[in-house]
Amino acid sequence: MELMAKIAFAFYTLIILGGAVWAVTSQSLVRALVGLIATLLGVAGMYLLLNAPFMAFMQILIYVGAVCIIVFFAIMLTRAHADGEESAPVPIRQYLWSLLAVLAPAAVISWVILKRPVPSLSTPVEVSLEKLGQGLLEPYFLAFELISVVLLVAMSGAVLLAWERRGKK
Repeated sequence: MELMAKIAFAFYTLIILGGAVWAVTSQSLVRALVGLIATLLGVAGMYLLLNAPFMAFMQILIYVGAVCIIVFFAIMLTRAHADGEESAPVPIRQYLWSLLAVLAPAAVISWVILKRPVPSLSTPVEVSLEKLGQGLLEPYFLAFELISVVLLVAMSGAVLLAWERRGKK
């Protein structure tokens, strides 16, 4: 059984890394979004490996089902060029700078974690869904509502901008 878990972990890791590379290197925003969706589905698979089916379902429902759809609509409504060409090819030196920008913080964080390990519990604590919901919604209820209002305003703004831009053409 442990071998199957390692194979599943490697499979989901490849999905996450492949989707991330696809999202970052794609020239098209829609293809980059497909890479993001693949990455988020791989993360949901990791939640399943951690025996957290509720978190996996929420990952798919919220991020893949809601956030990616909003991003897709924003891309479609504010499309810059009708011919599909969205940007010029990126020179290799920008890839190198971006690699440095990723590796520098990763090196600092790794050094801090190795020098000062965080004490943790030997076994995770089981939290029921009821306690999880109360812990999230009781103290952070206003924050959740404000986030939904911000998302609604952002989506409405994107629709309004796209509507005005199409009216001028």
